Amino acid sequence: MTTVVLLCVVCSALAGGVLLAYGLCLGMFRLLRIHSMQVAQQRMLRQQAAQAAVAQA
Repeated sequence: MTTVVLLCVVCSALAGGVLLAYGLCLGMFRLLRIHSMQVAQQRMLRQQAAQAAVAQA
């Protein structure tokens, strides 16, 4: 009986660890997505500024 209880505790701890790692990965991917969107926005603004400067010259 104690072996079954111990096995259940080990499995639940493993499942909890997997869920925690999954949550951390999702959170980091969301942060990276926000960062990549900001970088893309800055790149577009630089390109537009460069095109405007060429058009004025």
